[in-house]
Amino acid sequence: MSWQSHKDHYLDALKYMKGKQQGTILSYKTPWPSMNRATLNGFEFNTISVIGGRPASGKTLLVDQIVREGFILNPGLNQRVLQFQLEMFGRTTKIREFSSISKQTYRDLCSADESKPISDAVIAQCHAHAIKASKYPIDIIDTPVTVLQFKYTIEQYMEKFCTVGDSGNKIYKNTIVTLDHSVLIKKDKHESSKVDMLANLGEACTILKKKYPIAFILLTQLNRDTDRPERNENGKYGNFILESDIYGGDGLVQHADFVAGINCPAKRFIKYYGPDRYIIEDDTTLVMHWIKSRNGETGMNFFKAKFESMEIGEMATPATEKK
Repeated sequence: MSWQSHKDHYLDALKYMKGKQQGTILSYKTPWPSMNRATLNGFEFNTISVIGGRPASGKTLLVDQIVREGFILNPGLNQRVLQFQLEMFGRTTKIREFSSISKQTYRDLCSADESKPISDAVIAQCHAHAIKASKYPIDIIDTPVTVLQFKYTIEQYMEKFCTVGDSGNKIYKNTIVTLDHSVLIKKDKHESSKVDMLANLGEACTILKKKYPIAFILLTQLNRDTDRPERNENGKYGNFILESDIYGGDGLVQHADFVAGINCPAKRFIKYYGPDRYIIEDDTTLVMHWIKSRNGETGMNFFKAKFESMEIGEMATPATEKK
């Protein structure tokens, strides 16, 4: 094992600061200013981000939008995207994407109402979008993998798309790696539980982020503690999503540079959210808790989900209950 003088790290830090100052080192901006503030004006490369939430809380919708709008928002990055989509068919995610650009519901796009089949004009609009978006370097893996297979696949991917510099050094592509649900990684024979697997997943991502310019975005579920009735009483601090609520937290959170939790209070019949008793109008109101951020801001922001068009937008902080 070799070591380095801390002088080398001073030089590396100054080089990074200079690159940020001059705009030669960029973060991966998201569609939402509050998330960019919670991170370092977007996701830094060489980092791990974990986003936790209950089923149907908008986690996948959030990541789909980050990827879908990422090439427009980050024109100078020349990035690639590798998505591990272990939950949905690729076809399903693309129809959801068509829903966003056409402003038609998933049901409409699939002509669920036989009396009102989707028009040729909408299909043509989706086709034109597919031709344009297909130019973006996004690759998808939709077959189950173990942690070792996950790590090996990413290593192969990074090596495949690297180039060689003038001095013979390898130049790796800035790469966004998304995982739609961490618990869908297959448990290997040497792993005694899913929690054990998640610990190995966090360790693998840490090894990879130090070796390659990767920004990991990992989706995960919440612990069942959040379902306790006292956590879902109106106006309680327990309404908030905490670091300890992230499933397999010891395995993932300790490796993460950024942790967020998504809550949909209305689905838990919460009308007044948290001690300040924010008024929740309906189940399109989402609360984003920025739980851990090594290089940004923690806090809480409100979002509005447009499930019919598969989009999420920021909204003003709701009013609080008058006492």
